[in-house]
Amino acid sequence: MNRISQKFAELKNRQEKALVAYITAGDPDYERSLELISAACANGVDILELGVPFSDPTADGPVIQEAAIRALSTGMNIEKSFKMVADIRVRFPQLPIVLFSYYNPLFQYDAAELFARCQKVGVDGLLVVDLPPEEAQEITAHFPNPAALPLIRLVAPTTPVERKQRIAHDAQGFLYLITRTGVTGTGGLDVDYIAHHARELRAQTSVPICLGFGISTAKDIRQLAPHADGLIVGSALVKLVAEHKDNPDLTKIIAQAVCELKAACK
Repeated sequence: MNRISQKFAELKNRQEKALVAYITAGDPDYERSLELISAACANGVDILELGVPFSDPTADGPVIQEAAIRALSTGMNIEKSFKMVADIRVRFPQLPIVLFSYYNPLFQYDAAELFARCQKVGVDGLLVVDLPPEEAQEITAHFPNPAALPLIRLVAPTTPVERKQRIAHDAQGFLYLITRTGVTGTGGLDVDYIAHHARELRAQTSVPICLGFGISTAKDIRQLAPHADGLIVGSALVKLVAEHKDNPDLTKIIAQAVCELKAACK
């Protein structure tokens, strides 16, 4: 079991759902990003999705797009993102860390080198937004031990049942069930619609299912928690960084927000 599997097992024993938090690496700059991530992880984040800033984040809405621009403007890149994983790992040895990226930043590495780099710094899983299952073998076939670095698969609300079966068959770590069509952002959740797709996916797999896109409040989490093993919050936290980036109390603001979100997972 890697750290992701261990965390889900622990939470299941405690009858809790996982709070998965997406935060853009290097936003608003490296040092403050590391501090606010540390505050979030110390106050309830169960699994961290560390976003590698990219210039063309086509699956992301304006909030995360702007965060990527801020991070890139300070010199953030894939190598510095790996360094940030290593820095976080020193502070949180058991925290599951998923590196969230588009394929372009990763393409500069061959698959074996990418695997070794992730293992060295302590990445527990990869989520490559624009790498469809049909192309994933390009990298996973060359991983010495794919179970040690699971590729987190995404399922859209428009994914047919037959394709859900194919995606679920190869899933490891957890399955990311997108809660709505469109890009990342807050609001616009149809709980009944999401529950239906979660039930369809659950029928195909025993791998943990996490819901993401549009989840931003404790109320959202309480409504959706019965239908999943984890809830993913991204834009809501990134928006706080944007709104309070010049506030000396930014880390406290993030910590308080995470505390409230995690309380809803219990």
